[in-house]
Amino acid sequence: MSDRSKIGRRIDRLYIGKSTIFKAFLLVGIVVISAVFIWYTFDLIDKIKEDTRAQVEKYVRLWQMAATSPDTGAELPFVFDEIIVKANFPIIVLDAEGNPVHWRNIRSVDDTDTTETTLAQLKEVSREMLERNGAFPLYFDNRLVNTFCYGDSEVVVQLQRMPFVEIGIVVAFLIVGLIGFQNIRKSEERHIWVGMAKETAHQLGTPITSLMGWLEVLESECGVGGPSEQLPIINETAVNMKTDIRRLQKIANRFGMIGSRPETEPHDLNELLTDTVEYYRRRLPFEGKGKQIIFEPKPLGQVSFNPELLGWAFENLVKNALQSVDSKTGRVEIKTELIPSREQVLISITDNGKGISPAAARKIFRAGFTTKKRGWGLGLTLVKRIVEEYHGGRVELRKSHPGETIFDINLPLHGSELQEDAISRTNVKDNQ
Repeated sequence: MSDRSKIGRRIDRLYIGKSTIFKAFLLVGIVVISAVFIWYTFDLIDKIKEDTRAQVEKYVRLWQMAATSPDTGAELPFVFDEIIVKANFPIIVLDAEGNPVHWRNIRSVDDTDTTETTLAQLKEVSREMLERNGAFPLYFDNRLVNTFCYGDSEVVVQLQRMPFVEIGIVVAFLIVGLIGFQNIRKSEERHIWVGMAKETAHQLGTPITSLMGWLEVLESECGVGGPSEQLPIINETAVNMKTDIRRLQKIANRFGMIGSRPETEPHDLNELLTDTVEYYRRRLPFEGKGKQIIFEPKPLGQVSFNPELLGWAFENLVKNALQSVDSKTGRVEIKTELIPSREQVLISITDNGKGISPAAARKIFRAGFTTKKRGWGLGLTLVKRIVEEYHGGRVELRKSHPGETIFDINLPLHGSELQEDAISRTNVKDNQ
């Protein structure tokens, strides 16, 4: 493995590591805070339950003392009515056969309701209380008279729910905050794109105009006269300069279209791809003698697009594919296909290059991310913006491994519902 590839992989791992560490920090922070909050709440609940149990034990002893008092027995109803009844937790007193005889603070049960349905319900509630908190028997002359059972107070029930409710609220706010942050970031990126593109188009305009003027001077001088042996060279130079100037004008026009809604009209997509393929085929001798581009078009319906911008997107994808393949055995295949069931056309660009790592594949469309030693990492971001925001399509990396990398572009057919939806979405974004 070369030193350059090792450095590239280290850079890739470093980039991934920072993003992963930040996400892991947020996740661990939420988990730790939630765990501490839940532990503290349930520890508080356990203490309240211990206090409640101690209080119940005191009630039982007090009632038993009143029941065994040698006095008239007036203390028994006083203890129940003035002390036990005023407790703030559910209470059920059972007789020796396990039937409810007294109850207080039972949810959805009136204290004076003695119907069979209510008694059956109270018996089921008392069974749950006994399983959860145990029984507190009341004896008189070593004979079981009553069984005292209790449940958790409303405060305990609310405390048990509180951690999950509050954590849910925190998570909801976190999700809303992340979505808002993503929208703000995308909006800022959009404004940066617009400003950079407009400024680039403006900066290119001056030297292009100057070059066109100098070209006219050169052509006029060649037309006047000069050494005959130099004219063929000068004429050929002028022709090549014209080609390059037209290319620069095309680039300037493309940058000028970024940030505003481009005009789209129905065109033959295969013709645009043919122009792109021919442009790069002319450059293949400079890329490597073994590289080849294969174009396999199939009949397509009309697609509404802006030739300047969509051609720019195709050029970026083809250029990346050519840069990733070997100079001797490199192969780039471009295929088109009509998908009537989805009212779409599919363009697949496949290369047999070194592939893209799974870690990098998740970030290739992000602005500024690149695996190359040089570059701004804007090419695929431009492709995504042009295809998805301006033409209502979709671009994705279908799969990638050493020897095969496939990019798919789906575009809606002219007049389809998908195209109308894309226009509506673009109008909404333009108004934001």
